[in-house]
Amino acid sequence: MRIDKFLSNLKFGTRKEVKEQMKKGIVSVNGILVKDGSENINPETDIVYFDQEEIYYKNPITLMMNKPAGVVSANTDAFDQTVMDLLPEKYQRFDFNIAGRLDKDTEGMLILTTDGALLHKIISPNKDVYKSYYVKLDSPITSLKKLEEGVTINDGKDQPYLTKPAYSEIIDETTCILRISEGKFHQVKRMFESVGLNVVYLKRIAIGSLKLDSSLGLGEVTELSEKDILKIFEGI
Repeated sequence: MRIDKFLSNLKFGTRKEVKEQMKKGIVSVNGILVKDGSENINPETDIVYFDQEEIYYKNPITLMMNKPAGVVSANTDAFDQTVMDLLPEKYQRFDFNIAGRLDKDTEGMLILTTDGALLHKIISPNKDVYKSYYVKLDSPITSLKKLEEGVTINDGKDQPYLTKPAYSEIIDETTCILRISEGKFHQVKRMFESVGLNVVYLKRIAIGSLKLDSSLGLGEVTELSEKDILKIFEGI
């Protein structure tokens, strides 16, 4: 890959701006100054510095984030802090997509990836990738059988929608685990509202068989390995 294209892709400027910067002698490859933007590099193996900053590069990259409440699942937002704002600086130059968004007030596991094929595989409705949620309710649970069979809720466009069967596990009188394979707007909250219960705390704890890393603090991320990613699709 041409080095001017590499640096431009990582948001160091337009191709023209990068070429101008390179003429100042601030770019090196494997310890050698490079001033010609047309020089080819191997991003996977070459060590590139831009203005004394070693450039981190990997393609693709998939991250797990422990999303805090109060942060929106979006790339940009005019009013609220986004999950992209929480990324460590070395990841800020990459264009991540969110594989299954969480509501602003919901905590827990998010997958961020630069891999378009993986993104589609996770969020595609016909893939039946189950997401597991820890749910705290405002009233005692009597039965979750209706949720397991499917309930009618309003989707994000306020149209009636019959949910697919869910799986549930009651932990105590007001707490349970719910597993669903869909992601309609406010779906978990609306499902419980349909049976007369209100969600007071919601946290996604797993996608497929991949569980939220218990060592991740709120807002922290970790890179996923190929082995980790395969766990998302176990049993499908």
